[in-house]
Amino acid sequence: MKKRTMLGVLALAAGSLAASGALTQTAQAADVPGVAFVYLGNPGDAGWTFAHDQGSKEAEAKFGNKVKITRIENVPESADSERVFRDLANKGNKIIFGSSFGYQDFELKVAKDFPDTVFLHATGYKKAANFGTYDVRMYQGAYLAGVAAGYVTKTNTLGFVASVPIPEVVRNINAYTLGARSVNPKVHTKVIWINSWFDPGKEKQAAETLIGQGADVLLQNTDSSATLATASEKHVHAFGWDSDMKKFGPDAHLGSVVAHWGVYYSAAIQQVLDGKWKNDPVWWGIPQKAVNLEDLNTSAIPANALKEVEAKRTQLSGGKWDVFTGPIKDQTGAVKVPAGKTLTDPELQRLNWYVEGVDGSLPK
Repeated sequence: MKKRTMLGVLALAAGSLAASGALTQTAQAADVPGVAFVYLGNPGDAGWTFAHDQGSKEAEAKFGNKVKITRIENVPESADSERVFRDLANKGNKIIFGSSFGYQDFELKVAKDFPDTVFLHATGYKKAANFGTYDVRMYQGAYLAGVAAGYVTKTNTLGFVASVPIPEVVRNINAYTLGARSVNPKVHTKVIWINSWFDPGKEKQAAETLIGQGADVLLQNTDSSATLATASEKHVHAFGWDSDMKKFGPDAHLGSVVAHWGVYYSAAIQQVLDGKWKNDPVWWGIPQKAVNLEDLNTSAIPANALKEVEAKRTQLSGGKWDVFTGPIKDQTGAVKVPAGKTLTDPELQRLNWYVEGVDGSLPK
């Protein structure tokens, strides 16, 4: 009896210790700052959402158990996103990243109700005490892609599959064209708008139409690999966008304009943890290694083109020259950016005109 009683006492003690340990672990888990990411699509898109997801995973690998990561996928740019942001804030997340332009007003509304939470919004322009914006300069990568395209094209016609007509997309169309015309002034860019960020069917149709119009090097500001895959089917060239898309059309692939969001996500999380975060807008590019043109096809791009791409990359890395440095003319031939002047960030964020060499007109 004594033996059994002693075993019972030991069992109770062990149970108490286990319960105590569980409570300690729970308390520790509760103390770990929550970091949430809200995605427009699914990481399987190989584009925008995939790139953000890769960035969140880089941050997760860096911080380990110092933070608790939550990811919410397929959240529309509508009032439903407000519910998602509010729920994440109610659950005590310390930092919430909204990764798409259309979330801005909904996320900002929730931010005003949760002053102790830091809300960060991709590609936006508004600001509050606990609300900041961030972006990467994809147009710098688009310019480098244009330099390569200017050498590779045989028809002097480039194609661009465009999503929705906002300054972000206009910048990329213009940068692609400026890069190409810097080495081949005969180049013109044709644009087709699909009015969607992710619609592989429409992206494919747009790419086919551009190829039918004579475009033999394509770029896109949409979220799937459909443009590159279509270029491969039609035996022309194209670039990947947001991530390295080579596997979707190796023979057609000239390179990919890649966004490295993890550079920013890691920095922002560290700043919040250190109590040093500020709500100043962040817009990083090639100098910060947040954007690059990668996995260049050395078989398809001439050696002199590769040298020119590298020379321009070096200039951009130095930060003393940027893509929208004058002289730059618009479609009518009017000088929009005089020699020696560079468009400011606020001007770039309001860009609503095409540069010389882009065919057609912006949708109203």
